[in-house]
Amino acid sequence: MDLITHFLVPYIILAAIGSKNKLAGAFGGISLDFDTISVAFIGLLSPQLFIFTHRGITHSFIFALVTSTIFLYILSRKQVNEFISNIIKRDISVEFTKTTIGIAYFGALTHLFLDFLTTKGIPLLYPFSITKYAAEIYPSVDIIITIVAVVVLLVLYLRVNQNYKKAAMAAFMIILVSFGCIMSYEKSNALNSEKITLTGSYNQISAYPTQDMFTWNIVESNAQNSSYRVSEYNTWQNQESNIRTYKNPLIENGSYNSAQNAIKIANTLPVVEKFKWNSYYALVDAKYNSNKWDITYYDILNSWTENKVTVTVFENRS
Repeated sequence: MDLITHFLVPYIILAAIGSKNKLAGAFGGISLDFDTISVAFIGLLSPQLFIFTHRGITHSFIFALVTSTIFLYILSRKQVNEFISNIIKRDISVEFTKTTIGIAYFGALTHLFLDFLTTKGIPLLYPFSITKYAAEIYPSVDIIITIVAVVVLLVLYLRVNQNYKKAAMAAFMIILVSFGCIMSYEKSNALNSEKITLTGSYNQISAYPTQDMFTWNIVESNAQNSSYRVSEYNTWQNQESNIRTYKNPLIENGSYNSAQNAIKIANTLPVVEKFKWNSYYALVDAKYNSNKWDITYYDILNSWTENKVTVTVFENRS
């Protein structure tokens, strides 16, 4: 989800229950996305540190508490608070107490929940596991929701009647929840429609959102994950399009056993681990040339970072 939505959701919930610490919750809600400037640079130092990235280490239950607490502490400092307040011409003072720490963490938890609902997932259980969890209902950033969030934030910023602000907040939550319900239904509809057409060796199916709530990326695969069929399905028109198939791994030249040994070695390389962690599906294209294997990993749905990565494994290592 976008940064403004992460600010608004805890703010609106806390406003609805009459909390005086709405800003603490809102700041906790946006704190996790400051990983782009606070920890992401660490991940650039080495592929082994790929957990230090956007939607990485801060997007877990444990480190969300650490991140939101630190963020709240910084914003509660008088110099920082006054500096920002002077820029935006609004009072954003917050206190740093046990109560506000808990409320900021509540905001961080709403952030985790919203990002869980989106595509690509987040490592909720880190450091115990780097597995990403995702409901794959919303796209990572929904353009319409973002536009609505900007409008609502503007209404809250302006000095207008409180009734208008309450109406804007209520409308935003209704739109956000309604979109989620519609997309959940359309995802189920897409999966059910495509399951009917499962053919041949394909026996697994998944659906991934796009910016169009009625259009879903469909991925079918066999039990061995060696064959994939990818398409787009429009639930409004009940129409499938852009069909393509993939074999995994795709081996060119060389022997199958040699390729498999090279792929096993490549899978242990940090740059490959990083790519696979950031991808929907990391398929393999292995080409043998002059005593070495050039192994390319590519994402059939296109990852939001790199689209592919190539490594070289010499045959004498495998």
